Amino acid sequence: MKISIIGNNLTGLILAKALYNKNINVEIFYVDKSKKHKSNRTIAITNKNMNFVEKNLFHISKKFINPINEIGIATENSNNKEIFNFKNKKNLFYLIRNKDLLKILKKNLKGVKLNKIKSQNFYESLLNKNKNKRDLIINCEKNNIYNKKFFHKKFNKNYNSIAFTFIINHEPVNNNKALQIFTKHGPLAFLPLSKFQTSIVFSINKKSFIRSNSDVFDLFKKYNKIYKKIKFSQIEKVELKFEVARHYYHDEILLFGDSLHQIHPLAGQGFNMTIRDLQILINEIIQIKDLGLPINKNLLKEFQAKTKPYNFLYSNSINLIETFFKVDNNFKNKISNSIPLSLNKNKIFKNFIMKVADEGFSFF
Repeated sequence: MKISIIGNNLTGLILAKALYNKNINVEIFYVDKSKKHKSNRTIAITNKNMNFVEKNLFHISKKFINPINEIGIATENSNNKEIFNFKNKKNLFYLIRNKDLLKILKKNLKGVKLNKIKSQNFYESLLNKNKNKRDLIINCEKNNIYNKKFFHKKFNKNYNSIAFTFIINHEPVNNNKALQIFTKHGPLAFLPLSKFQTSIVFSINKKSFIRSNSDVFDLFKKYNKIYKKIKFSQIEKVELKFEVARHYYHDEILLFGDSLHQIHPLAGQGFNMTIRDLQILINEIIQIKDLGLPINKNLLKEFQAKTKPYNFLYSNSINLIETFFKVDNNFKNKISNSIPLSLNKNKIFKNFIMKVADEGFSFF
């Protein structure tokens, strides 16, 4: 059994590691993007997914991760009072910088062959199954000929927003609480990385007049009530769009990761959805392997059946949250301010929300 993965991003690398650990012959093909700047993005990994990674894939040293045991949610006009607060004795999720997770993965992939894609003809030639002697192609790239030719039909939504991501260095504080403020400009997330560093994701709608990075920093300072003596990193920005593939596979090509579902970053669930998908895919492949059967469309059909409904429901739930707070801000938070305080104190409700955030909808 041989599997070819396209893309050396986080998705491609962690998938390759999972397959390699199951003694499956796997290789990675990638476009060289070494000249591009390193991302300052931060990855959130839920408690359950972190346990899976540690047990089945590789170890992540504590020096790279910051555990989060509390989440606060506030709005523009909540007067610094949180409308919701989620706290647990065990950690809710862990934060790690994108570049650190990439380094850890690359160190753990010494047995996997990585091949640079040098020509656009590569994508067509890889489809020659007999020549390449492989059973499956897993496409983890978002923009290549496979996406345009076979997977152009998608569920789409333009958020009309731009996500500005940067790191702040600050005075040391007890920094294990994440905060999400739904401002009139868009969601602002504080994601603690250590006592001295915090990742900021400010998804600002295009109606807000942002001319420069200084405008973003000034807007951030307006809402920052926690950190002092701040130094800003460079800003990374990306236009926000919702994209979910209508079809997960075509012939022997399977979409995976961000190419499969791209969602709003407000809940920090994109990579967690990918890890949940990965667990299901690996189980399906191992079952086929143990039976001595080749990979075929039945496997891909089964993977789609087990993941697509939950992914669609989960991603649209995040859309619903984004839409709710956007409408709420148009009414100066009158809707959210009318939420009964008893709901924030309701243990059953809060435990349900924390369980969904940790496990997705697949536990039903």
